[in-house]
Amino acid sequence: MKITFIIPRADTSGGARVVSIYAKRLAARGHEVVIVSRPNRKPTLRERLRSKFTGKPLPYDARKSPSIFDGLGLDLRPIESFRPIRATDVPDADVIVATWWETAEWVAKYPKSKGAKAYFIQHYEVHEGMPADRVDATWRLPMHKIVIANWLAKLSKERFGDADYSLVPNSVDMSQFFAPPHDKQAKPTIGMMYSHVPFKGGDIALKAFEMASRNVHGLRFTAFGNRAPTRDLPLPPGAEFVCQPPQKDIWEIYAKADAWLVASRSEGFGLPILEAMACRTPVIATPAGAAPELLAGGGGILTSAGDPVSMALAIEEVCRMDNATWRRMSDNAFNTASSYSWDDATKLFEAALERAMADVA
Repeated sequence: MKITFIIPRADTSGGARVVSIYAKRLAARGHEVVIVSRPNRKPTLRERLRSKFTGKPLPYDARKSPSIFDGLGLDLRPIESFRPIRATDVPDADVIVATWWETAEWVAKYPKSKGAKAYFIQHYEVHEGMPADRVDATWRLPMHKIVIANWLAKLSKERFGDADYSLVPNSVDMSQFFAPPHDKQAKPTIGMMYSHVPFKGGDIALKAFEMASRNVHGLRFTAFGNRAPTRDLPLPPGAEFVCQPPQKDIWEIYAKADAWLVASRSEGFGLPILEAMACRTPVIATPAGAAPELLAGGGGILTSAGDPVSMALAIEEVCRMDNATWRRMSDNAFNTASSYSWDDATKLFEAALERAMADVA
């Protein structure tokens, strides 16, 4: 197949990373894969000044960012400016994949020569001030939907009346995210992926850590993220933080924690859950995205949504476990992660693209 992915930006976000994985694996299976993206926009003077004097990050679409596609050898074709990607920017193909609500609006207008239309849905994108009416309208477009979690499949069927979707759960690369069996840390340690994005729940996780640290002597904190911590969302005193760690080194950060916090208010899937579990680190998570099904095997603790008290109690529970009990939870986490394979996911994704083509045949 000739396959085109339309992405809003070639950055290091989780969504871009998943697209890069499928693009590389589909190319390895003999398909011709092209990714078309647009650059970030230039920040306004007002945005630059606000960021400089308040420490708040620039708006997402105006931030400079490295690209997850660097060094992958993929055919990435960025357009010249921050504007909608037009049909004239896109090669003819057998199938074209929208990956974000705006890209779905663009793809809907492309002629048939650009390929059968598929819509890869990694979240219900009504957060962060997104226009809910336009987002909802994209779910009703005549494109084959590919969703990554059970809750998105349910949304497609029950809210938008489309049961003809493909469910393709995310996975984890066990050659990249892996740690051998190990005991609890010598000093109790909690980790999280630091994010300024409100729906990621960083404030909830940090509040939970603060509360738990009052009752767990010497509790340590480790984190990594794409941007340095800001004054309005500071890390605990003495915290260890790594900014933009190389992908090959992230497993070590996961593995040095006794539990990994995922406090999202909203989530499409929650890929860090699987990544931490692959590194034998139990996860303490809110019931967002795929967390309920991922933690059902006993590889962590599901807490109440948006509740730092519930999360703090879970932190304390993990820290007070004897080593044998913690090792069982660690093993359960690893076993869950091991049941997910990008090879299997790629085959499902490939089949979903074939279904999109069959729909217009």
